[in-house]
Amino acid sequence: MNPDAPPVEAPTGVRPETGLEPEATAGEGVEGGLPDGVQGSILHGLPEAPPPPPPAPAAPIRVSQGIRPPAKVRDAAPVYPPLALSARVEGIVILEAVIGTDGRVTEARVLRSIPLLDQAALDAVRRWVYTPTLLNGMPVAILMTVTVTFTLK
Repeated sequence: MNPDAPPVEAPTGVRPETGLEPEATAGEGVEGGLPDGVQGSILHGLPEAPPPPPPAPAAPIRVSQGIRPPAKVRDAAPVYPPLALSARVEGIVILEAVIGTDGRVTEARVLRSIPLLDQAALDAVRRWVYTPTLLNGMPVAILMTVTVTFTLK
């Protein structure tokens, strides 16, 4: 027989509760509870709560090791500028974007430029939406590098 198995028969000598049983008085405690005078007992209160988590940083933090980059949940393709299209300009524009606590791009600036494509890249990235990034369980604003690729078909 397995000693960890639950009993299959009710124990003898256990009476059903009627709701009229006398209540324990102060000082008696509860069977198996903490003795009086011990921190955490009813008479002496609970120990202090743990300190709250540190506040979220005020400035955006850079996505790095230990912080998982957010997932893009809404993408917006850039609109090819007519002048760049007629000049057959292709390439990549690299941007630095600030993603707010709600996952929306709040700021963006060009790091690697193709002058005819920069504004279209900025416009597209500002419409992107990401999952919020959490640090210690709290949403934080992050700074992230993103790439927008322009190719002619």
